[in-house]
Amino acid sequence: MKFTLGIEEEYQVIDPTTRELISHNQKIVTKASKVLNDQVKAEMHQAVVEVGTNICEDITDAKQQISHLRKSISTIAEDLGYKIGAAGTHPFSKWETQLITPNPRYDEIINEMQDTARSNLIFGLHVHVGMADKDMALHLVNAMRYFLPHLYALSTNSPFWEGRKTGFKSFRSKVFDKFPRTGIPGVFDNYAQYESYVNLLVKTKCIDNPKKIWWDIRIHPVFPTLEVRICDVPMTVDETICIAALIQALVAKLYKLRTQNLNFVTYHRALINENKWRAGRYGIEGKMIDFGKEIEVETKVLMQEFVDFVDDVLDDLGSRNEVEYVFKMLEKGTGADRQLKIFEETRDLTKVVDYITTQTIKGL
Repeated sequence: MKFTLGIEEEYQVIDPTTRELISHNQKIVTKASKVLNDQVKAEMHQAVVEVGTNICEDITDAKQQISHLRKSISTIAEDLGYKIGAAGTHPFSKWETQLITPNPRYDEIINEMQDTARSNLIFGLHVHVGMADKDMALHLVNAMRYFLPHLYALSTNSPFWEGRKTGFKSFRSKVFDKFPRTGIPGVFDNYAQYESYVNLLVKTKCIDNPKKIWWDIRIHPVFPTLEVRICDVPMTVDETICIAALIQALVAKLYKLRTQNLNFVTYHRALINENKWRAGRYGIEGKMIDFGKEIEVETKVLMQEFVDFVDDVLDDLGSRNEVEYVFKMLEKGTGADRQLKIFEETRDLTKVVDYITTQTIKGL
């Protein structure tokens, strides 16, 4: 079984002088699409650029592609007089001043969601793992829910919102939680049951298509993949690749257990939400609940256990180095920890933005 990957990242478009978010009026997308084709696209807010890899055969391919995309977008942005930044929220720009991309789809979402959509000025990482068998994909989604807070804690990179220190390591998900059909999904027994749920929502005009189910993990409505959507966009390529490698390894491990007729325990959404809350609030510096033992455990210890859990699939995937980069992340802190450190040292949010834009293209 080949566990192919796809990675999508959303970047901030930043004015190098003011360090505010700025509308690029689709100039970056127009210019980039000539060299990157459909790997770059506009988002609802004009200060956002989204990129997506082609199908990646393995984690090495994924790293090459995401590095190329970041470097290309950064170079094009600089040629046009902008910078790009990878963080889950901008440290001080206000959503009220940001322009919306003219597009019938976005108009429709704003008409329905109102300020919930207008204020959704956030930047995420989406990781796809190839899985054509829908029933198997659903089984894996059910089991993977337990690990979503762990992945989220590692990705935390949005401690500021509209010029305030929020007290959260990731405020991005607090902004997104205002949308319907977000967060940790419930358990579905089989794909037919999930399909009947989707059909009911379409029939009763809750949604017009399954893309409007924005859970933290989902079976993708178009591609033969399962998609993890809980993470803030990480600041560096190495962090993105580490998280993508962990997700791929988790899919491979749970698939292996299933084919050996072994199952990972599925936990209630209400319990997993307790860990998601802690991950967003404290990142890797807090504790989460080990539901099996019914005790609190340091998040950093749980990360070690996570790596141990997937250890036996890493060599087959060729991703040992990328997964073990987790330990470097635990040592130096997540993007949120590092943003906060710069702010503590300088008391200047423009310096935080400068740090983000520098780190976004570090090593490329």
